[in-house]
Amino acid sequence: MQYNSSKENLEMPEYGRNVQLLVNHVRTIEDDDFRQAFAEKIVELMHQMNPQNRTIEDYRTKLWKHLFQIARFDLNVKPPEGDPPTREEFMAKPSKVPYPKADARFRHYGTNVQRMIRKARDMEKGPKREAFTGVIASYMKLAYRTWNREHFVSDEVIKSDLISLSEGDLSVRDSIYVDPINTARANENSKDKRRGGKRSNSNSRGGGKYGRNNNGKNYRRK
Repeated sequence: MQYNSSKENLEMPEYGRNVQLLVNHVRTIEDDDFRQAFAEKIVELMHQMNPQNRTIEDYRTKLWKHLFQIARFDLNVKPPEGDPPTREEFMAKPSKVPYPKADARFRHYGTNVQRMIRKARDMEKGPKREAFTGVIASYMKLAYRTWNREHFVSDEVIKSDLISLSEGDLSVRDSIYVDPINTARANENSKDKRRGGKRSNSNSRGGGKYGRNNNGKNYRRK
């Protein structure tokens, strides 16, 4: 009997030893056309072993790369797309992702708040800057609630943190309630007040294309 511990190590264990033996065999085939067809059959077998990955984009290209990896990049066949991968390409390390070195205070608000504050500080003083400052405060409260759901945050904390982050350049008036939901409701209520408290109805009496007589029936105006 032969134990697995006495056999050669599998390059990619997820495909099993039979695929490894087939790849080892295709390397010994001398006829170019037959070797190419044999390699394509191996890729088809590898594709059938993982049917759940058929919807992945460029999955067959990935299988061909796995085939060359199992063959230790010593396989004289041509993939359907591109050139055969090399060991140098496989061993190449990705470039390091630059990590932001900025000194971020109050990290629970996120870097987007830092960017918004810098943009607001560059704006000219006026109603537009004040409105944008209110949006920043509302976003800060939303971010605080997202990452600290178990703790209540007051408007005074948000306003104080905004002043600290902007080094005193940005502030929100004490009369403003920092909450995106209630602010939207307040704006909607103010719009309703400007409309007179009720929305106009084109089918109501005294206006519109249709009217209503004393019996409660609609009639067409002339």
